[in-house]
Amino acid sequence: MIDTDKINAHILRELSRNGRISNTDLADRVGLSPSACLRRVQDLERRGVIRGYRAILDPVSMGVGFTAYITVGLNSHTKTAQEAFERAISRAPEVRECHNITGNVEYLLRIEAADLAAYKRFHTDVLGTLPQVDSITSFVVMGSPKDERG
Repeated sequence: MIDTDKINAHILRELSRNGRISNTDLADRVGLSPSACLRRVQDLERRGVIRGYRAILDPVSMGVGFTAYITVGLNSHTKTAQEAFERAISRAPEVRECHNITGNVEYLLRIEAADLAAYKRFHTDVLGTLPQVDSITSFVVMGSPKDERG
């Protein structure tokens, strides 16, 4: 964890809202000169606090009409089983996020697919064929009133 001051925290909030903000506008918003602001942003990048910038894509424009979260339980709790599962999942374009979690299951996945039929194909033809998978529970997203993923 980094030790950050109020100005750096403000810079990070502004950049998380709009990573394409100009340095001049960012400096105005956080109360710094443009040169001081740029030095701080570059320092945050160099230290790895800011790991990168990305575009936030519109799912509908990208042909994604179906999102689900899936919990996956494995039938073997070995490092080999986990690594095999993670390799297989990393090749599946429908899997937008994969998290190894604690609790009754090992993984939480965020899946994006064109529609229910495409999701069913992924569920059956990808997850359903992995020998490590013991249980699958799907949670279909009906709406996202707050989503701050960048």
